[in-house]
Amino acid sequence: MDAYKEDLAFIHDVGFTKFIKSNAPAILKILNQNGIKKGHVVDIGCGSGTWANILADKGYTVSGVDISPNMIKIAKQNVPKANFTIGSFIDYQIPPCHVVTAFGEIFNYLFDKKNNLKRLTRFFERVYQSLQPNGLFIFDIAEPGRGGDLNQKFFDCDDWTILVAVEENKKTNRLIRNIISYRKMNDQYRRSDEKHILQLYKSTEIAKILRKIGFKVHIDKEFGNLRLPKGWVTIIAKKNKPKLS
Repeated sequence: MDAYKEDLAFIHDVGFTKFIKSNAPAILKILNQNGIKKGHVVDIGCGSGTWANILADKGYTVSGVDISPNMIKIAKQNVPKANFTIGSFIDYQIPPCHVVTAFGEIFNYLFDKKNNLKRLTRFFERVYQSLQPNGLFIFDIAEPGRGGDLNQKFFDCDDWTILVAVEENKKTNRLIRNIISYRKMNDQYRRSDEKHILQLYKSTEIAKILRKIGFKVHIDKEFGNLRLPKGWVTIIAKKNKPKLS
């Protein structure tokens, strides 16, 4: 399982948190517009705790889960007052909450080999059961076409470098990211290799499942103020308040 080992977890924390930081105001606005100005938020695939830290600063209580022990180690240092768990979201027991979030194509990743559409559906059902009436489930999903036109990407900083080779199989709807990272350790650079495999889903297919469970669903090609690239969408699902009999 290549799920953000030590060096890639470090690099992600220091170099790839701008996305959530820049869009956090828009997400918080959605929460406020739905009357959720306080309460408990569960962050699935919490990573190093960037979003959890923002939520905690705004007065929310936060639980997070991530399959990478290295990410959770950093998250506990970044947000000591949050409750973090190491594990797959497939097996995670979601506590009662007002909001569930999952940012960064969390549900596409096949770090857990048990992850498939059937188990994803069961997880969505547990989200629905755990949410308070009118609670929100906000996440993004990678669709076919997520591979884009560039099959190689390069990121460089003073003490680390990342090379990413991207392959998309249109027959299986799987995306593979082969990642080579170099992290400066004293006077030398340490190399680390990871392979991340994602199962791509059509957002309409995911929305259909959510609606069947009982959610009111909105699909958006924007994330806050950012227009998302092809093959990447945001889904906002609201738990319908039970009708009075």
